[in-house]
Amino acid sequence: MDAYKLTILLVGLALLGAAWVPHLVKRSPVSLPILFVGVGALVYLLPLPLPAADPFAFPAVAERLTELTVLVALVGVGLRIDTRFGWRRWSLTWRLLGITMPLSIAAAVWLGQVWLGYGLATAMLLGAVLAPTDPVLAGDVQVNPPGEGGEDPVRFGLTSEAGLNDGLAFPFVWLAVALALAAAGEPMDWGRWLALDLLWRVVGGAVIGAGVGYGLMHLIFRTESRPTLSRSSDGLTALAITLIVYGVTELCQAYGFLAVFVAALVIRQQERDHDYHAVLDTFAQQCEKLMMALMLLLLGGALAGGILSELTGRGIAFALVFVLLVRPLSGWIGLLGSGLKKRDRLAIAVFGVRGIGSLYYLAFAMNHADFDSIRELWAVVCLVVVLSIVLHGASASAVMAWLDGRRRGRVKR
Repeated sequence: MDAYKLTILLVGLALLGAAWVPHLVKRSPVSLPILFVGVGALVYLLPLPLPAADPFAFPAVAERLTELTVLVALVGVGLRIDTRFGWRRWSLTWRLLGITMPLSIAAAVWLGQVWLGYGLATAMLLGAVLAPTDPVLAGDVQVNPPGEGGEDPVRFGLTSEAGLNDGLAFPFVWLAVALALAAAGEPMDWGRWLALDLLWRVVGGAVIGAGVGYGLMHLIFRTESRPTLSRSSDGLTALAITLIVYGVTELCQAYGFLAVFVAALVIRQQERDHDYHAVLDTFAQQCEKLMMALMLLLLGGALAGGILSELTGRGIAFALVFVLLVRPLSGWIGLLGSGLKKRDRLAIAVFGVRGIGSLYYLAFAMNHADFDSIRELWAVVCLVVVLSIVLHGASASAVMAWLDGRRRGRVKR
């Protein structure tokens, strides 16, 4: 059997499933991510000549596929947020980024060292890769398409957090890489990390994203009396925005993830009532579904191939503690004093979905330095992702529907 032609067939079936299955599982506790991971595992258990879903066999492919998946998700997230940017209006986001994320990182680093026995570099990498919530797998808790409203605090908080913390986790990944290189004998350059990896890459990513996004906004909406792009109904521009902004930012050695989200947000904030925003969002979501389907099938294949074989009892316990305790507690602490109702605060704290972004950071770091216990680390992170997919995927729709009912007064106290 020809492996290439078989792969083409499976990709086609994955695309069909990404378009069709969501309508079948809309009211089911079996979410689309759960289903695709299960199907991927079943397919890879069959005696078929498929390429190995193994990040150790194909480290560069693992990094690039996960990178592209996160990118198309980030542009879609930015295009969907209706809430105008502002320090007060985005106060929930700053709390989640400034309090919850550092608490999650610190807890994971501490547990990684004390409980799992990792060295500082590996423990820092564990904290960094588990820091960001995922824009790819969190569709059930994200805001509605542009212009449709429904941006309650829970959806807005989780969506904006997912848009920004994928870029803001990067300095800690670079810190883990620097610590691993230092353990191998290279000098630790704290000044370089502070100046380049923390300050310039973050500030540069935000500034470049805003600048390029503003320029693209003018190209789309304002270059002519009757702008061609915004009248074309061609959503391909969404992919162009993603690639242009990411390419420019990365060439300037800044964080492209952060820049892509900021650029999409800038474009969304202009000509807010224009129908073209819906066109861009639709295309972005289609690209996102394609990449998500492929990545979840490969994750299922990795599970079938034994990616979890290095797990120990301590690793399993860590994954459960992180998903069930660390994120909820750090989220709850971060939102203290926010003025949110307890049920909304609890929902935001609990639904910090971990997913493809964590796998990207892990693949990225593995390609830049050697880490101790890297196979066990992959097993632990994959288990966290799978637990998040299962637990959050099975409960998100029902919880969000209940919260919506409370807001509309349909559910009695």
